Amino acid sequence: MNNFTFYNPTKILFGKETISNLSSLVPSNKKVIIIYGGGSIKSNGVYEQVINNLKNHDVVEFAGIESNPTLQTCMKAVDVIKSNNVSFILAVGGGSVIDAVKFIAAAAVNNYDDPWQSIVIENNFNNAMEYGSVLTLPATGSEMNCSAVISNSELGEKMAFSNSSVYPKFSILDPSTTFSLPSSQVANGVVDAYVHVLEQYLTTDINTPVQDRWAEGLLLTLIDQGRYVIDNPNDYEGRANLMWAATSALNGYIGVGVDQDWSTHMIGHEITAAYGVDHARSLAIVLPGLLSIQRKQKEKKLLQYAKRVWGVTQGDKNVIIDEVITRTTLFFQSVGISSRFVDYDINPEEAAEKIGNIFIERGQLFGENRDISGELVKKILLNRQCLY
Repeated sequence: MNNFTFYNPTKILFGKETISNLSSLVPSNKKVIIIYGGGSIKSNGVYEQVINNLKNHDVVEFAGIESNPTLQTCMKAVDVIKSNNVSFILAVGGGSVIDAVKFIAAAAVNNYDDPWQSIVIENNFNNAMEYGSVLTLPATGSEMNCSAVISNSELGEKMAFSNSSVYPKFSILDPSTTFSLPSSQVANGVVDAYVHVLEQYLTTDINTPVQDRWAEGLLLTLIDQGRYVIDNPNDYEGRANLMWAATSALNGYIGVGVDQDWSTHMIGHEITAAYGVDHARSLAIVLPGLLSIQRKQKEKKLLQYAKRVWGVTQGDKNVIIDEVITRTTLFFQSVGISSRFVDYDINPEEAAEKIGNIFIERGQLFGENRDISGELVKKILLNRQCLY
């Protein structure tokens, strides 16, 4: 196991009617801005609950955070914060809203000439405005971590950053708030969380049985509860189990002391930026080809994954690995998400060339072994697992 330092200060309030705790969680002397997305919180009752529980606070609002939050929209929120002397932010929504608030919280108190360069690219800050969150879509784990992904619509870029200054002070997770989600969003959340686990689990074999068993438990839970919630959308227990699994997939616990990959996410971000494919669906496109191409580097963990998660043990190593990649893609399909470029009206050859060249131009090497280059990205995206 690698050396590690672990820190996660986020307070979690999980369960029914936990939004009622807002009035005591948000300091009474703070002016609050509620930041949310397209307005679905007003139709599912969450907005009303939030407002009622902040009735004794001074509140302003900012709506319109995109599903892939942009620098340009975030900076508009920063302007509202500064012009209204806001001192506390409440994110209400899914991971996109919480990601946006992480950037906003940093930009609101760090007066950079180029916040994109300083915050996202250079990660050059060590303080941020306090904020909390009310989660309405389980997927990204952003409610209990310090990472975010922001897009720059002017540059056509989508980049991640991570900084311990932007952990949420608290996050409220009431599974009841997810009942109104369409099945497509539930499916996106399941696949996103599943790949989060694999990015930390399917790497090097360095004797980390605690992390491995946690990861395998989350994968089995996501397989079981993901399908169950799609079929039983009004079941509270299923929603609760799925919500906590998604949070646990990226709150730091399974990632300590292990080598992490994140190449599927890096390639997927560029597919989303170039073609507008939902984040989770871009991951579903990339993952099968990446596992196939990187099978030698990931062999021990792929065989462990096959045995412990899917019960696949028969055949030689390559047969087992092919089978477990197939079962993973079939699982994605079972919740309604395709792993094929053609199902998103994308030409594979064009996409492989375009996305690969982005990494070639950056001179970027990534993956747990820093052995994935732009040229290898092209091979990954043209692997038969991405095409058929």
